[in-house]
Amino acid sequence: MASASSSLCLLRLSALGDVTHVVPLVRTLQQARPGTELHWIIDKAGHKLLDGLPGVVFHAYDKKTGLAGMRALRASLPPGRFEALLQMQVAFRANVLSAFVPAVRRIGYDKARSKDLHGLFINERIPDRPGIHVLDAIGSFCEPLGIRQTEVSWDLAIPPAAVEWAQAQWQDDGRPVLMISPCSSHVRRNWYADRYAAVANHAVERGWRVVLCGGRSELERGMADAIQAQLTTPALDLVGKDTLKQLPALLARAALVMTPDSGPMHIANAMGTKVLGLHAASNPHRSGPYSDRRYCVDRYDDAARKFLGKPASELNWGTKIEFDDVMQLITVDDGIAAFERYVADQPRPL
Repeated sequence: MASASSSLCLLRLSALGDVTHVVPLVRTLQQARPGTELHWIIDKAGHKLLDGLPGVVFHAYDKKTGLAGMRALRASLPPGRFEALLQMQVAFRANVLSAFVPAVRRIGYDKARSKDLHGLFINERIPDRPGIHVLDAIGSFCEPLGIRQTEVSWDLAIPPAAVEWAQAQWQDDGRPVLMISPCSSHVRRNWYADRYAAVANHAVERGWRVVLCGGRSELERGMADAIQAQLTTPALDLVGKDTLKQLPALLARAALVMTPDSGPMHIANAMGTKVLGLHAASNPHRSGPYSDRRYCVDRYDDAARKFLGKPASELNWGTKIEFDDVMQLITVDDGIAAFERYVADQPRPL
């Protein structure tokens, strides 16, 4: 097969937060190599979120289709070989899928981050830099190509119709908005309805509007109902009412988004919205909101000491502490204190 010297293939299927982290890498590649064709193998949800990103050809892979889907994906790729495959996911399924992508150079993770036979599917590795944010690790995939990611920008493709939908959900009356996206796909990262409600009630007392958002799962619907039942003033409930294209525009309307380590955390950050992140099961310095972690609650070290018997500084970078009740370590006072840090940083009206 002939080599397609001016084309690159990115492989990152999920999750929503991680595919959001890839967008700055796309921007870096586009700026450094404006004539290079970029293809991205992504999952269906990520495709719904990012479809329309300028200069990117998406190839959506549904994991339910197994090997048949992998063969179909191979047939959808352009003829010839890519100059390089950037294999940015170490899960076994993604590793096998990468074997269906013809490429001269196959760039993967350093040995410390490799698992599930990742090393068998690549022939080059990114630099081993422990202690960095997930976004910076993904950003380093351009370094074997002689490029450095020195700036981080997203500029997500948000259709005007999605912005119009978000603007129509409530009238701007001058009150700042606390948006609560209460659920992660990792259940043990989730906080508790009564504690969300306590922080929300505090925000209302401070003159804020509260908005609930989330997906269509039973877990998210149940959590939203439980929060709503404990509010002194009902929140605007938008749980299950937006699409993945509308979600970024919705998050952009908030002054502050309260959420555990989740996709909406990183989408909000990409849209320039400040995040009150709730971290005990995961390390905010590795996977918290990239641009600004001043308003995060960090009980990761407490969780390490309680559940693993050692301080966070002695854990392998990236260790998850997803135990039952780990989020009990985050108190209502922690949430209110983080909220008040944000309020204190806002300019006072004249």
